[in-house]
Amino acid sequence: MTATPTITSPLRLAGISKQFGAVTAIQQFDLEIEPGEIVALVGDNGAGKSTLVKIISGLYQPTNGEIWISGERAELSDPSDARARGVEVVYQDLALVDLQPVYMNLFLGRELTRGPLRTLDRARMARETQELVDELDIRIPSARAQLSDLSGGQRQGIAIARATHWASGLVLMDEPTAALGVAETARVEETILKLKERGAAVLIVSHNMEQVFRVADRVTVLRRGTQVGTRVVSETSHNELVAMITGLAS
Repeated sequence: MTATPTITSPLRLAGISKQFGAVTAIQQFDLEIEPGEIVALVGDNGAGKSTLVKIISGLYQPTNGEIWISGERAELSDPSDARARGVEVVYQDLALVDLQPVYMNLFLGRELTRGPLRTLDRARMARETQELVDELDIRIPSARAQLSDLSGGQRQGIAIARATHWASGLVLMDEPTAALGVAETARVEETILKLKERGAAVLIVSHNMEQVFRVADRVTVLRRGTQVGTRVVSETSHNELVAMITGLAS
């Protein structure tokens, strides 16, 4: 029986495995992320990265192993369980609504209301959104701007801001800059680093090795569902990580 962790971490995974029938997608994955730490998850396509993110976010349930969130054992039956425990996800498709203003996207599905008739409190939502985008230095015209008028980088910033607003300790990011140019990628990476300053724990899936070295504190490598190893970014190299990903590491 696994002992209760003595250190309260936003996320601790112990012996996580996932099988789909006879196929093992993840086997014996262990990871602990501390507050204010960014950990990158890397590996080739099909390595199991997305499966692991779906397990942490409650979309999949592990076949074996334990998930601990903020020091408590977590049984996540669906994504609402993960959100209730303060876990937020920034997906590749962002899950934003083009025809709504920025502030409505920030509060999507969690709209603030007022009065006995529970009318939308648009003023408060707009104010809180503006305060957050100002704090994270996300450069948009206004919290009331239509989402469809924003650039890809600005939209990504809004998706990250939404996760930041609702997450109590852990933000998961699946390829947050995959479709962005160099300048917009740099802006999004600045926003990610601001999450670290706020004390959030971040798990970021990325194929961009240069990005991993720019933003992550540690990196863990998956290869064909197996965790090859975890390295402190400042103590490893591009070549070592590529060797781990491709199976050429000794």
